[in-house]
Amino acid sequence: MGKINSATGLSICIFLFISFSLNAQNPAHKKPISELFHALQSKYQVQFNYDEALVSGITLEAPPNNLSLDEILSYFEKHTRLVFSVLNKNLILVNQKPPLLLCGFLKNIENHDPIESATIQGILNSTTSDSSGYFQLEMSQNKDSITIRHIGFKTLVAAFNDLKSGECSEIFLQPKFQNLSEVIVSNYITNGINKLNDGAYEMNFSNFGILPGLVESDVLKLIQAFPGIHSINETVSNINIRGGTNDQNLILWDDIKMYQSGHFFGLISMFNPQITQKVMLTKNGTDVSYTDGVSGTISMQTEEQVNSNFKGNIGVNFTDINGFSDIPIGRNSSLQVAARKSLSDFVKTPTYREFFERISQNTEVESNNSNITNSDKRFDFYDTSLRWIYNMSEKDFLKVNFINVSNTLRFNENTVVDNQEKSKQSEVSQNSIAEGIQYKRLWNKNFTSTLEAYETDYKLRAVNENILASQRYLQENKVSETSIKLITELKINNSFTLLNGYQFIETEITNLDDVDNPIYRKKISEVLRIHGLFSNLGFRSKSTKTNLDFGLRANYIEKFNKTIIEPRFSFNQRFLEYFTFEILGEFKNQSTSQIINFQNDFLGIERRRWQLSNNQDIPILRSQQFSTGLNFSKAGWLLSTEVYEKRVNGITAQSQGFLNQYEFVKSHGSYKIFGLDFLIRKRLHKFNTWMSYSFMDNTYDFEDFEPYPFPSNFNIEHSMSLGTSFKTKNLKIAVGLNWHTGKPTTEPVDGDNIVDNKIIYKDPNSSSLDDYWKFDLSALYNIKINPNTHANLGASIWNLFNVDNIINNYYHIENNSVKEVKQHSLGLTTNLVLRVFFN
Repeated sequence: MGKINSATGLSICIFLFISFSLNAQNPAHKKPISELFHALQSKYQVQFNYDEALVSGITLEAPPNNLSLDEILSYFEKHTRLVFSVLNKNLILVNQKPPLLLCGFLKNIENHDPIESATIQGILNSTTSDSSGYFQLEMSQNKDSITIRHIGFKTLVAAFNDLKSGECSEIFLQPKFQNLSEVIVSNYITNGINKLNDGAYEMNFSNFGILPGLVESDVLKLIQAFPGIHSINETVSNINIRGGTNDQNLILWDDIKMYQSGHFFGLISMFNPQITQKVMLTKNGTDVSYTDGVSGTISMQTEEQVNSNFKGNIGVNFTDINGFSDIPIGRNSSLQVAARKSLSDFVKTPTYREFFERISQNTEVESNNSNITNSDKRFDFYDTSLRWIYNMSEKDFLKVNFINVSNTLRFNENTVVDNQEKSKQSEVSQNSIAEGIQYKRLWNKNFTSTLEAYETDYKLRAVNENILASQRYLQENKVSETSIKLITELKINNSFTLLNGYQFIETEITNLDDVDNPIYRKKISEVLRIHGLFSNLGFRSKSTKTNLDFGLRANYIEKFNKTIIEPRFSFNQRFLEYFTFEILGEFKNQSTSQIINFQNDFLGIERRRWQLSNNQDIPILRSQQFSTGLNFSKAGWLLSTEVYEKRVNGITAQSQGFLNQYEFVKSHGSYKIFGLDFLIRKRLHKFNTWMSYSFMDNTYDFEDFEPYPFPSNFNIEHSMSLGTSFKTKNLKIAVGLNWHTGKPTTEPVDGDNIVDNKIIYKDPNSSSLDDYWKFDLSALYNIKINPNTHANLGASIWNLFNVDNIINNYYHIENNSVKEVKQHSLGLTTNLVLRVFFN
């Protein structure tokens, strides 16, 4: 597998644009319909009577010359929203067609119960079903198709003509024959976010609302809207789920494990939102089919429905140009392709400059040796995603995935040696490439099997040229992982479901340090092979008010001859109609983690490198978590609260990013968290308002460190967000405030704080940075261009009041005194997006 360069990434975007053009009518052959009327009036001696405003903007290709007048009028009606009435032989009245309305009641085909919160998607509009299963949707023309989706039912795609119009008929959906969670709270924060009965959260982008500061559905920024989830340094590559580090998150893209998550070295998500259909977020009670991720799981999924019509979009914002196409291949197959390419090769936007300044803070890119100047700083990123699905039969389903991601930062180091100018290029790059295949078989209505396999590769590489010492320092961190998984699901009866499976994982991690003067080379490559067996028994009461899952997973690690048993469970009970009570628990383990050797590793841009556990000084991470929660939902009100306790053993000091007296100390220990997550939300007409609050007491326990316990580097004791959104048919607006207490920090002692050229610190994390707060704004407007084309125009402002938040600091010795270095958050950062959709 080779790398794809940035020119190839750009070529992909151009290819997508051409594909859109090939699937659209050529506008060069179109004429205003009023011109066609004039030509027909002379040819057939007729008079068209119409309002100029009615036909303004309507263009068509001229009809063939051999058509009769009646055939031409039928041609016009077929391709426009116009209707023609011949009043006499010479006068033709032109009017607009009345809207086509489709209404119906969605019901479960097995018990005829109404289906609430289903998404009904047309060509231009979408809606959801109410508590009685009722919906109403305006269609553009008779040939339009609609897609009806619900998490517990098979997706239905039907043409308008195939459904009864003029009356609200019953439309029946078939339940999926597998153990699926049901929605217990819909529109958790905004439209498209639901809480499920297994404690997980689902984000469905087919009917998504809007959140403050975001106009694109950046997955890893969206999940930070949930209570209990933060980013300690504002990046998507350092998301902290309930106080854990980012490497403790299991990130899946169509069930492929990803070891990289961000573009711009963490400022935006690397997962193209145009091809991502839904996201599942799990903080506790993880499905037994998943391993790793001792802090949480973020699982992204692409569309599993074959699209019968071409659709696509192309968009541009202040960071990149991107495109997406969904191309039908026959009746039973479709191909989705998405690509993004940064704009930095063409223009340096204000957003680009703000992002570049943010990632290069306190690194060799920003400031070098006093005798060296940096120039020609260039940053580039691209990603390409592909998904192909094939309905082999009514019982067989095949999905193939591919993703390729790249980030590259280059700059020249310049100096003068012996009156001669010298210049050398340093660079750091981060790449991921992965492929996956999934085959599902429905043996009968009670038994299904799924076979999954993937290969994922990650590479972080830096070349640091020391021009004064004539030295080149090469660093590499590579991860290569292969996995095969088999899952079977048996529906025992209407209440019980049994899931069983096996997974094999082989992970190889290589670390390289290579210096050419003096010659030094250290390369370490390690491999772990893990076999996992898992089983889960699910219970759903006939009333669906009681839900229980209890499972066990056993992981056998060949290298250590070690077996780890992990029980997991989730319980959910609905009572008094509007209340639900839940209990969640899990044991998990993971054999990979990220460490920091030195703060200047990889030019200081991306300091963390992946490393395998050795069962000694780098133990296997093991977590235990228990939580209980209560939800109330009625009349647009939602109150949700959850209390949890979590413990993770086997963490190393190098994985925690210490910048105090423990920066270079190698030790391992644990952290323990007691926390509370709370959310209140009110929906009123077109407004949606919410407030979330989190409390966390996160402490370390390292036996080699004193005193212990002491606050974790990721202990955000209090955090709160306030937001409100407004939505009409074409306009969405959201504003919000985010606040949290400052990150823990360690200050030097007062007075004489340097001994033997070392800083003497106070107790670890005994102080805190100033509180963090920012105000965000976003707006998105939908523009209808014609029946087959519409556009979104959006704008966002991050940190509207340009608050100078300090998100990290550390101390070093300079001129025999202690100097503080501060890392600042993003200042006021704007973004604009224009996206055109083709159907």
